[in-house]
Amino acid sequence: MAKTIDRLILFIKELGVSARQFDISIGTANGYILRMHKNNASVGSDVIEKIISIYPQINLVWLITGKGDMFLDKASTKDQDIDMAALERLVAKSVDEKLASESSKLRQQLLEDIDREIEEAKQNLKN
Repeated sequence: MAKTIDRLILFIKELGVSARQFDISIGTANGYILRMHKNNASVGSDVIEKIISIYPQINLVWLITGKGDMFLDKASTKDQDIDMAALERLVAKSVDEKLASESSKLRQQLLEDIDREIEEAKQNLKN
């Protein structure tokens, strides 16, 4: 019996995006979807909430139970206007947030290194 994660993989394929792009679009960690699929794990309700908020065309009943059609309007994604620009904006926002976070961590580390060097220099001057 297929699980929610299996249906999610089908949905991602139907969207025509990579699992990585999908992870970024819903704000999960890099590799989340593929890791969950590999481990045959359950998808958390918080992730499902993100999915339906970003992809309102998905049929939640189908996603959870496998009953009904994948899409609410019964049209395939290829016939729908997928907002790729919105997906690109989500990816860019995620990348910007990660870069800002890494930059902040690097800045903090540099400040700590400078403080340590100053303290060492003060100690050397006293000796």
